Amino acid sequence: MNRNHVHPSRRALLGGAALAAFTAATGTGTANAAATTAPATWPTEFPLPDGFLPEGIAIGRKPYAYTGSRANGALHRTDLRTGKGGILFAGGTGLVAVGLKLDHDGLLYVAGNTGVARTHDSRTGEIVTTYRLTEATGHFINDVTLLGDRAWFTDSRAAALYAVPRGRSGAVRTLPLTGDWVQLPDVNNANGVVGTPDGRALIVVKSTPGELYKVDIRTGHATRITLVGATDVVNGDGLHRTGRTLYVVQNRLNRISVFHLDARSTTATLTGTITDPRFDVPTTAARYANRLYLVNARFTSPQTPETTFTGVAVPL
Repeated sequence: MNRNHVHPSRRALLGGAALAAFTAATGTGTANAAATTAPATWPTEFPLPDGFLPEGIAIGRKPYAYTGSRANGALHRTDLRTGKGGILFAGGTGLVAVGLKLDHDGLLYVAGNTGVARTHDSRTGEIVTTYRLTEATGHFINDVTLLGDRAWFTDSRAAALYAVPRGRSGAVRTLPLTGDWVQLPDVNNANGVVGTPDGRALIVVKSTPGELYKVDIRTGHATRITLVGATDVVNGDGLHRTGRTLYVVQNRLNRISVFHLDARSTTATLTGTITDPRFDVPTTAARYANRLYLVNARFTSPQTPETTFTGVAVPL
């Protein structure tokens, strides 16, 4: 693994320290981020089934990674302590699993690409609820994050986010993107999504041309985030945030760009990059203890039933 650091200013360092103290005091950080260091004996790479076509990964408070399949919507669970795992949900014809997030109540939220989102029981894999977000064609329900009382889904082919009630019944809310957002035709736009440190807005990466946006969850107004130290985040895919540190997975570039967010989440300053020879078009990332776990989608390799796939971990 190679970690290239861009030295931040003293002000940025002091701001990060203050935010860390605030997070510890208020409990607004990621639940497993405060976990102890993962033992060195835990594997840093684990296999996924041949032909699985992985895309999303989710980890909760316990050391289990859930990954989803673009091939048939199957779900796989891996024990991070051993690297061993198995199929949790077998999938089915017409199903897709892309972005994933695991809630504290054990519900696994799954972005289903073809206009749908699903929730699964993370213990049994069974489908709990299927939500029709959009029409089946002309949309790409790509990623999901949990913020407030809703799960928020991105659509890479339409200028909108979709909000599903967490752990309860209720209507799906469609939030059109306005403000600085300009939807580009015939390419993937909105992709990864996370909440801002204050929990009042969302950060969305626009894969093409490689931009970050802060989105007001009440109005849908999108403000382009100013990048410092980087011209873009082209091929931006999954996002992960701990405190004011934002990790942007740039899939086909085989790297993670690490940014420090300002207090308003309107400026992101590049502080370093993470690369690893084991990266093979990583798409999304999830954290457990002092590690960031990613799945290799291998988009530049043959996508056949015999293609091998892995998940990898890098230290933070």
